[in-house]
Amino acid sequence: MNHWSYDAVFYHIYPLGLTGAPPRNDFASPSQPRLAALHGWLDHLQGLGVNALYLGPLFESSTHGYDSADYFHVDRRLGSDDTLRNLVNDCHARGMRVILDGVFNHTGRDFWAFRDVLHNRENSPYRDWFAGLRFNGNNPYGDGLRYDDWQGHASLVKLNLTNPRVVDHLLQAVESWIEQFDIDGLRLDAADCVDLGFQRALRAFTSQRRPDFWLMGEVVHGDYTRWANPQTLHAVTNYECYKGLYSSLNDQNYFEIAWSLNRQFGEQGLYGGLPLYNFVDNHDVNRAASVLKNPAHLYPLYLLLFTMPGVPSIYYGSEWGLSGEKTPSSDAALRPALPAPGEAAPPHPHLAKAISRLASLRHSSPALRRGDYQQLVVRHEQFAFLRSSPEESLVVALNAAQTPAEIEINLPAQPNGSLIDLLNPGERFPLRGGRAQMPLPAAWGRVLRVES
Repeated sequence: MNHWSYDAVFYHIYPLGLTGAPPRNDFASPSQPRLAALHGWLDHLQGLGVNALYLGPLFESSTHGYDSADYFHVDRRLGSDDTLRNLVNDCHARGMRVILDGVFNHTGRDFWAFRDVLHNRENSPYRDWFAGLRFNGNNPYGDGLRYDDWQGHASLVKLNLTNPRVVDHLLQAVESWIEQFDIDGLRLDAADCVDLGFQRALRAFTSQRRPDFWLMGEVVHGDYTRWANPQTLHAVTNYECYKGLYSSLNDQNYFEIAWSLNRQFGEQGLYGGLPLYNFVDNHDVNRAASVLKNPAHLYPLYLLLFTMPGVPSIYYGSEWGLSGEKTPSSDAALRPALPAPGEAAPPHPHLAKAISRLASLRHSSPALRRGDYQQLVVRHEQFAFLRSSPEESLVVALNAAQTPAEIEINLPAQPNGSLIDLLNPGERFPLRGGRAQMPLPAAWGRVLRVES
């Protein structure tokens, strides 16, 4: 548990959206250094307490970045390789890690090897680079061939990751990203579809070149340890808790998220010690401000995100409570262009300051970053748990109600002492016989250090 990821507070940016890049790549225009605009965001990120940046797809693609055309060069709509190199250098100078999207399950139809297949068909030397490729059928584009795609999207051609030449091509790309841009890790897109043999090869390859390189995979369902283990990835996205984080508030039912956290991280938890990637929204799902029925619940939502086990991530703009909902045909509303920080009035002007306080608290607390988890109190609108490390023990108590609530904390192993509120300096609550009574503020909570 000494890896840097346990200490990370991530900020997730979808660069093609944030910078207002054209929706389609013409593969002819000169490069435009839109990515350089992110330099102007870094002071804001540091003020939030962010020390790790996850950048969505950056390399040459046809449209949204997940339909790769070239793994070796930055998308001309975002700039040049130097544009990315300068950004990573700036981040590193500020003590900020950088991970990129690794889109290895599929390519776009403009990928150079697939273009060769379309032109040369059975005679293409790359005909075995793509899964399920056969020349006895058709596809929605009328090319006179068939191939496996990603979830019915014919624009995304599935790679044959059992082909050593394909694996070698992708690993060469990753090596170039490490050598040229000095990146700190990758988020594997659609990791639950990516061949496990390839994931093992990627883990071995990156570990040899950079022992602290981090691999995190996008996984929605299933046993996370299938992908996150010593042979494949270090972590995966925690979609189970993503759902519970907001629906527990909407349904006045903290029992839901409490059940998931106990299942994952309790004494018999499935994922104890795994730095699961926690989030309340991202580029694929509706913004938290749009999902929550009560805007005031943004505050207990982020309080739980920053105190539960795992690694917290903020999606760009959500620190201001931006709204956004996707439609059946477009995710554009989830990936908007935004002005530089400070140039527009935010919908929730106090939220970013609250998040900054939570990030600062997390950075100062070994128990929040690496500690064990023990459930203490679960009610429909109140929830409390204990985070413990060798250095300290903290009680986190949340109140989702619109009025203050009383709660009793029971710590049998600590019969006497005090609970010191770290969010409200100066407030302390005595422990008598291992019990402490306290009020919880409406739509907020407390983080309390246990002291003898």
